[in-house]
Amino acid sequence: MLVSASNLELLQEAGAFEGSAVKPAFRANDTTDIWGCRPNGYGKLGPSRPFRTASLKDVAEARLSDLGLYSITFVNNVEADLRSLEAFAAFREDAAANAIKYFLEVFNPNIECDVPPESLGQFVNDNLARCLSGVLKHKRPQFLKYPYNGPKALEELVSYDPQLVVGVLGGGAGTNRDTFELLYQAEKYGARVALFGRKINLAESQLDIVHYMRLVADGGLKPAEAVRAYHAVLKEKRIAPVRALEDDIKVTEAVLQEAASS
Repeated sequence: MLVSASNLELLQEAGAFEGSAVKPAFRANDTTDIWGCRPNGYGKLGPSRPFRTASLKDVAEARLSDLGLYSITFVNNVEADLRSLEAFAAFREDAAANAIKYFLEVFNPNIECDVPPESLGQFVNDNLARCLSGVLKHKRPQFLKYPYNGPKALEELVSYDPQLVVGVLGGGAGTNRDTFELLYQAEKYGARVALFGRKINLAESQLDIVHYMRLVADGGLKPAEAVRAYHAVLKEKRIAPVRALEDDIKVTEAVLQEAASS
């Protein structure tokens, strides 16, 4: 469960994780491309810039968690990307000094950056390889939180470094078919972790959507079958679906459509 360091402190004080198998993790940095300030935010106004709110020393001393999330966004700009790489290098040293492990989140570019859509996966893969190329084992991420840019890009990354555990990030809410389809394709082409936020949080029934995600990941159901089964449970529990079944069973995310399961 990923939360801010300040919210993690409150949850720990409330005993939220006592006797639980849930592993708490905290957001170790918050780059400018995720600053959603009203009215328009910074997301598309300029290249991502590194920033950290959380103090790793404070988190370690309070014994809140030994696992953080560090995110980085490459934009095909030498100065901006170098600044992000240098901030990541400083974070690794800070994390090691405070016995903090981390997983690494890589976003697609947050601005227009002269990378053709069909080459986006290659661009992200090459920059990811660059930022980890000289990092020794004890300072490498535990796993990745990585954007799904199609089967070819995922297979390329997995085959390039088999020791790197690749996880896919969920992105926007989409349909429930999108949720199951992303999970199905990610597992099929080499991912081993699913890090979904909005796709679960915005579902009609969070526990039920996770149940069927597990079945899809384990090969028990195909995505379309999972949508039908999920809707049957919603009906049984008298939970109103956000979309009618005929709409919810459609694949709407472009990156998923070409390799969508039958």
